[in-house]
Amino acid sequence: MQLKLTLPLLIIGLFMHSAFSKIITVCDNCGYKSINEAVLQAEDYDTILVKKGTYKEFNIRILKPLTLLGENNSIIDGEDQGEIITVYSNNVTIDGLTIINVGTSYTTDYAAIRVVKSDHFVIQNVILEKLFFGIYLEKSNDGRLSCNKITGDAVEEFNSGNGIHLWHCKNIKVNQNIVQHVRDGIYLEFSDNIKIENNLSINNVRYGLHFMFSNHDMYQNNIFENNGAGVAVMFSKDIKMYNNTFKKNWGTASFGMLLKEINDAEILGNTFEENTVGINIEGTNRIVYCNNDFIRNGWAIKVRGACYANSFEQNNFLHNSFDISYNSGMNNNVFINNFWSNYAGYDLDKNGIGDVPYRPVKLFSYIVNRTPETIILLRSLFIDIIDISEKVSPVFTPDYLVDEQPNMKKINHDRS
Repeated sequence: MQLKLTLPLLIIGLFMHSAFSKIITVCDNCGYKSINEAVLQAEDYDTILVKKGTYKEFNIRILKPLTLLGENNSIIDGEDQGEIITVYSNNVTIDGLTIINVGTSYTTDYAAIRVVKSDHFVIQNVILEKLFFGIYLEKSNDGRLSCNKITGDAVEEFNSGNGIHLWHCKNIKVNQNIVQHVRDGIYLEFSDNIKIENNLSINNVRYGLHFMFSNHDMYQNNIFENNGAGVAVMFSKDIKMYNNTFKKNWGTASFGMLLKEINDAEILGNTFEENTVGINIEGTNRIVYCNNDFIRNGWAIKVRGACYANSFEQNNFLHNSFDISYNSGMNNNVFINNFWSNYAGYDLDKNGIGDVPYRPVKLFSYIVNRTPETIILLRSLFIDIIDISEKVSPVFTPDYLVDEQPNMKKINHDRS
């Protein structure tokens, strides 16, 4: 009975919103020449149409449900004076604007668009340039960030902000955004049930994606390329990482992905190509690594300490300088049915599985971990000889770390 009473009231409410809301136009020759003035005068659920042009404004505060719609990406120029748009209301949409020249401060995180304690918001088709922080969500839920292009001019970490920043948020969809030249492309802290899909995060100073203390999140079909480091996932659980590309994240302390204190996660169908380290792992438990491709990395995987009950299965290790660096006990970690391009075994019974187990940890990897300067000997004949001798009679490398059933052929991972 309650449903029968509530549903008609909801329909009537939605009809009244659409029937009584109006369009307020802002332009040089309109009744409203200022976006701020139009926002102040608008009523709930009105649409403010910002005609093409440049509007030199900042500190625009949205305190009611509104749609702020730009025509042909009309420009809001903050003239480096501070934050430009701050949302304090549920049911706000910002669509089709270009926002430039956000103020920079060492004490205040000025953003092009900030959403504070608000729900059911949409920010889409927005271009943000010359910024400190781009889109900053604070204690806000059930929103969507789509098809935005965020370009900073960050050079160093200390004087730059993040492109998309989420703090204490839930149920946010971040999809089809381009983020570049900021500190962290996308940053999450204490944010749960976040979906990050089909984004391009490139050329950022620190991380393409960085999240801490955030649980039950998923990121898939993203590209993280040429960042200080690709992705850092720390102090979180139940993270789904599917079909992402981590590419050309180079540097002395760089990696495609860093995992630290992560539990019960899935890393499936990803490509790690030409990174200093594909995945750097420390303090991770019960992680499934399956159907990933590790291609021409310095190290495909570095396993530090305190890693338990992880499984590495059906992955391709292709032409990496080192496939595995391992500094831990086996701790119920399992390597099985992977393809290793350096495997030189045979398959007499023709079942596609090598008859000889593969030991992926090279002696030279062990040496380089302890004396990094020795890396200059990587291609020398001497190194080949000691690696062969270590395979015959392991002394320094873990003789218990083997793939008992290595694949003879590269595994076809269908990314479609």
